[in-house]
Amino acid sequence: MKFEHELFHGTLIKRYKRFLADVKLDDGTIVTAHCANSGSMLTLKDEGNEVWLSPATNPKAKLDYKWEIVKVNDTLVGINTSLPNKLVEAAIIDGTISELSDYKNLRREMKYGKNSRIDIFLSDPDASKPDCYVEVKSVTLSRENGMAEFPDAVTSRGTKHLQELSDMVNDGHRSVMIYLVQRSDCTFFNVASDIDPTYADALIKAKEKGVEAYCYSCTITPSGINVDRSIPIMEN
Repeated sequence: MKFEHELFHGTLIKRYKRFLADVKLDDGTIVTAHCANSGSMLTLKDEGNEVWLSPATNPKAKLDYKWEIVKVNDTLVGINTSLPNKLVEAAIIDGTISELSDYKNLRREMKYGKNSRIDIFLSDPDASKPDCYVEVKSVTLSRENGMAEFPDAVTSRGTKHLQELSDMVNDGHRSVMIYLVQRSDCTFFNVASDIDPTYADALIKAKEKGVEAYCYSCTITPSGINVDRSIPIMEN
């Protein structure tokens, strides 16, 4: 997926109020950018980090820029959590995510469960296989060399999603959790059980009930982000 417009390079001053970040652009201008990431952004929000911003294209947007990428330890990390669903959709369609490549129909943001929306719903009325409910989680945390981790903060919402995926399996459907690592320096994935032990336990129970879990990483440049390869999930 290519960025629609050329990104602006700058230096992070601070991230605050979860959804705001002050950035000094290369020309010296200081701007406030929208931070489309509700997580803690642990290890990513240090003052002085190199960042890339996209220009706002929505005329109703309150801010002129959106924070897209940060550079940490020579690695580019995508922090925009509104992109993973689009990236996974493209990777399903082009066959990169091989575990989900045999469905004819794909829908986004379909209502299901208890007042929830599934990120991606797959079906194939001509085949003898169950409908598939796919939840996507953006992964940016890496505290150990080569290890991607999720979550970076306590996520009761994420635990709820695992329970609802399990409910779909109980109803005879297929449920899949995709962890999308928006960085290229990780070779395996693990749940950050020290950050959210409840979520870690919920994932174990969901997998025991038949929920599938896969992890894919991305290649990232200031020009675009693409899903590129599967990486193993470590068993807790």
